Amino acid sequence: MTVLPTETGLSVLMREGSQAEHKDAESSNFMSFLLDGKVNETGYTEYLAMLRPIYAALESVGAALADDPIAGAVIDPAIHRLAAIDQDLAYWSGAAGVPAIQSSAVDRYVARVEASAADPVLFVAHHYTRYLGDLSGGQAIGRILARTFDLPEGQGIAFYQFDAVPKPKPYKDAYRAALDALPLTERDQQRVVEEVKVVFGLNGGLFEELSTQLPRYAR
Repeated sequence: MTVLPTETGLSVLMREGSQAEHKDAESSNFMSFLLDGKVNETGYTEYLAMLRPIYAALESVGAALADDPIAGAVIDPAIHRLAAIDQDLAYWSGAAGVPAIQSSAVDRYVARVEASAADPVLFVAHHYTRYLGDLSGGQAIGRILARTFDLPEGQGIAFYQFDAVPKPKPYKDAYRAALDALPLTERDQQRVVEEVKVVFGLNGGLFEELSTQLPRYAR
């Protein structure tokens, strides 16, 4: 991938066009408490358990679209997170086992991801919002968790560790360049931006549900 992002490229449109929705999702009570070290082990475990079906859907749809000329440009097993989530759930759940989560927010999110299997242009929005976020702000969350829970080296935070991506910045630059090189019409670019906004809203729905449990999650 050698095409560099431009000020009018899709990657910029996606970032700038979803700033308000991104900010809303990031400013949730649950995420604020998590970043302040105020969420206990139960809260973090249930958060991971909610993420699991979402990543299972992302990676299942991604496998089906791997050869698609649009979605296939960003799909990369090197950044898949499902196995890492399972590893972390095993660490946090221990003998109690993975908690059974019933969540309408998760159901809505999974359904939206699965629907994008029929529209690879929209799948790009889902892939970008989750995986590029994991490679960005997710790194800081991993460090906070390690400090908050005094975790043994590398334990419990596999979700934030990308062994196949030793230098996230060059990878993210190449990812954005791949987005900018996609042969999309102006209308399709706008559809991607709109779907990114939807995805941040779906993430906000997850955090809203988690926020209602903060009394139980208090650390």
